[in-house]
Amino acid sequence: MGISRRGFLGSVSAGAAATSLAAQNTRGRSAPEKRAGQGKIKITDLRCAIIGRNPVVRIVTDQGISGYGQAESAKPYLKPMVLFYKQYLIGEDPTDVARVMLKIRRMGAFKPWGSAVSAIEIALWDIAGQAAGLPVYKLLGGKIRDRVRIYNGGVRFPMTGQTPQDYAENMQKMKEAKEGFTLIKQAVGFHNPAMMRSMQNGWYDEPRSGPPHSDRGLLTQRGLEHIIACVEAMKKVLGDEIGLALDCGPGWMVKDAITFARALEPYHITWLEDTLTGDYAPYPNAQLFKELTQSTSLNIHTGEEIYLRENFKDLIEQQAVNVIGPDPEDVGGIAELKWIAEYADLHGILVAPHGIFDGLIGLAAHVHMAAALPQNYIGFEYPIGQPDWWYDIVEGLPNPIAKKGFVDVWDTPGLGVTFNVNAAKAHLNEDDRGFFD
Repeated sequence: MGISRRGFLGSVSAGAAATSLAAQNTRGRSAPEKRAGQGKIKITDLRCAIIGRNPVVRIVTDQGISGYGQAESAKPYLKPMVLFYKQYLIGEDPTDVARVMLKIRRMGAFKPWGSAVSAIEIALWDIAGQAAGLPVYKLLGGKIRDRVRIYNGGVRFPMTGQTPQDYAENMQKMKEAKEGFTLIKQAVGFHNPAMMRSMQNGWYDEPRSGPPHSDRGLLTQRGLEHIIACVEAMKKVLGDEIGLALDCGPGWMVKDAITFARALEPYHITWLEDTLTGDYAPYPNAQLFKELTQSTSLNIHTGEEIYLRENFKDLIEQQAVNVIGPDPEDVGGIAELKWIAEYADLHGILVAPHGIFDGLIGLAAHVHMAAALPQNYIGFEYPIGQPDWWYDIVEGLPNPIAKKGFVDVWDTPGLGVTFNVNAAKAHLNEDDRGFFD
């Protein structure tokens, strides 16, 4: 295979980090931050607050610098898990990101339990960038690109029904969205319970109650043809101007997925995502994905649920998929994702990071990471602030954030975003009142 197991499990190269500390750029930072770097910096506290629904991590240091990270808005229950790692961080130098991560990364797991570790990693890079006076992308090796492509992610419009015409109308709204997306992803099949449950006898099983994505089974002819008709209607609207990717599962049987993929080959779908496993499934099932991948000319995609490079090993080395989609807030952080993307690139596999619920701090992390990813990068899933008041409490993002389907990479130190503390305090729960003190 050309790359040894030891090589795959090795750490991110130290060369980029050594080079990245050579320059200073203190534009846009406060006086205490500009003085940072004069002596060893130490972590004095790890805090977590639920702001809106997002768990937000703050790492506090003895030199007046704080770093922020964020977990998905779907995971407000993570606060105790984040705080579990406090004992491992106190007294450490946050700019030694690899050393700190070696202490804690072994204690995460597949989505959602790797999220706490990932948010901490992102906060560490935020501190490291501020201490060096450099944007985080410089610490990751520097920019490959000055602007980064996005796809729609958190930007959605309500569906009025589940007919092909409803999907065509929804795609027209997406096409006209102010972000100017060049790539749009839509949920179909088992990833879209409303679609599946709108059909009578769409598959050979009964719908399950409870959390989403619990349905699975063999599709009927009626079910398969309805999903295909909805995709055809969307492509008719988008034409060859805008790419269409499909979030499909998990839940499909391999043969149904093959039949579906082959039927869609004339429509040049950008990828089919998570058909067999994925999302909250704690395993990638590389062998089944390989059967699907080898049976169609469409790109097959998975990976949003996977934690750490070790768990991408089989998917990549067996070339079981064409596109991987790790989420920086689940996979172990932005450096972990970059390492995985580099290894995937050696095997001819593309990367399109997941990020629908990653929030505005997560958006900043995506931008810096995507700027430094190799040329197998397609685009990342664009997160939005939820609720809308998030845009009033975060400072440093460009305005507008997205232009013609891209985000320009900014150059302020660290992640380049911070809180308007007075505005943010108004949205803290009683238990989190000391978060910014």
